[in-house]
Amino acid sequence: MRAICVDDEALILQRTVSLVKKTNIFDDVESFMEPVEALEYLDSKKADLALLDIDMPDMGGLELATNIKQRCPDIKIIFLTGYSEYAIDAYAMHATGYLLKPIGYDKLLSELQYALESSESGAGSSNTTNENSSRIKVETFGYFNILVDGKPVIFKRNKAKELIACLVDRRGQFVSRKDIFYILWEDDDYDRAKQKYLDTIIRSLKDTLDEYGVGDIFESEKGLMRVVPEKFDCDLYRFLNNDEEAIDSFRGEYMSSYSWACETEGYLSDRK
Repeated sequence: MRAICVDDEALILQRTVSLVKKTNIFDDVESFMEPVEALEYLDSKKADLALLDIDMPDMGGLELATNIKQRCPDIKIIFLTGYSEYAIDAYAMHATGYLLKPIGYDKLLSELQYALESSESGAGSSNTTNENSSRIKVETFGYFNILVDGKPVIFKRNKAKELIACLVDRRGQFVSRKDIFYILWEDDDYDRAKQKYLDTIIRSLKDTLDEYGVGDIFESEKGLMRVVPEKFDCDLYRFLNNDEEAIDSFRGEYMSSYSWACETEGYLSDRK
């Protein structure tokens, strides 16, 4: 397997390549500081995964990803950036992963494993996965709700519901506990007491999902957490995949209870 890394900052590019090689997943890892050189390389060779900086001069990562997809339609793309506001544009590109700099080894490894697992499952999805996703519906247009077999999931704690709503908004990307805290509580202090309270919220979320038999839509490991998009049907994800029915069902409101959802709401409104 082959991976390419593209970043206009030499030290960051060197670190990214070093971390990717450390995983021992790829036989070959190539690095490029110039997007054009990466494209020239892909004119003659194929790659399985690309890790791209978004904010680059001349050709940004989003434009580069479009050009790469033309050469390698099945390639998995993970964006690396220091700016979280690029997340929605990355999602619209059908990116497999999205990591904020500075990246750590554990988080990178999780994203690489997820990218490759999603590639394998996409080649031949099992009937079990399809059945599970049809049982679980996640509604984000208007107010956020999860329905199992047509019945809404009742959360014991509102923050537990907001937590998984936030993870749905991140489209399967791993999010750290600290990042989650500052999204849900904004300017509050992330002190020991609040960390314990966050533990309580996470336990409550897991208990509720297990109670409804859908605990596998949520994953957590080493201080990171995410939802598993393959396990449920979601109007947001279908919208971003250009599903006409989902696009028609959007009426300008997205997760209306949560202030942090306004960025995605604005993007969806502009795109429609």
